[in-house]
Amino acid sequence: MNEILWHNRARKQIKKIPVHYREAILESVDQLTIFPKCEQLDIKELKSHKYDYRLRVGRYRVLFNYANVVKIIEIQEVKKRDERTY
Repeated sequence: MNEILWHNRARKQIKKIPVHYREAILESVDQLTIFPKCEQLDIKELKSHKYDYRLRVGRYRVLFNYANVVKIIEIQEVKKRDERTY
């Protein structure tokens, strides 16, 4: 099982998101405890990017890193999808 760590930037960003989106994002992030075995989530590995993976939740993207050795998922940012997201 993985441990989920939220960086301060991601905590501030998620507080600004409307409640119904926020609840969906938090439910999806909770499912990351079994990553990489969570096939029902829309997760994509990012190439040539600051972060390792992105989780798509509606119009929002959760950008995170995964340390396989110690099984820690670090939530780096939560952003609304636009042309500057990646």
